[in-house]
Amino acid sequence: MKKIAVVYWSGTGNTEQMAQAVAEGGRSAGADVELFTSDRFDSSMVSSFDAIGFGCPSMGVEVLEETEFEPMFTSCIPTLSGKTVALFGSYGWGDGEWMRNWEEDCQNAGLSLATDSVICVEAPDESAKEECRALGKALAG
Repeated sequence: MKKIAVVYWSGTGNTEQMAQAVAEGGRSAGADVELFTSDRFDSSMVSSFDAIGFGCPSMGVEVLEETEFEPMFTSCIPTLSGKTVALFGSYGWGDGEWMRNWEEDCQNAGLSLATDSVICVEAPDESAKEECRALGKALAG
C-alpha cells in the first residue's frame, strides 16, 4: 500500500476542499493518505511517503503563498527525487500563470509530475473535485 501525503495551504478554504478531494481519490485507490497543512510538514517528513500532492492557491501577482508554503516547498525540493509528486490549487483572477511557473520550477529541479496539475477558479465545483480525486488516484498508482 502506497503512503501519500497531501500538503496544502489554504486561505479561503478552496484549496483545502481540493486537498480533501485529492485525499479521497488516493484512499479510493487503496493508499494510506495523510493530510497536512504546510505549517505542519517539512523536508524531514518526505522520506516517510511514497508520493506527495502539494496544493497552494495563487497569491498576489500569481505566486505561491510566500510566508509558509513556498519556504516549506523549496526546502522539500532536494528530498523529492524519486518521489511521485503532483500539484493543485485555486485562483481568483489571472490565467493560471502561478501554476505554470510552479510546474517549470519543479521541472528545473529535476522532478517529474505524476499527472497534469489541477487548477480551478475560486471554490472547486464537482468537476474540479473529480479532477482532484483523479490526481489522488494517480499519486496512488
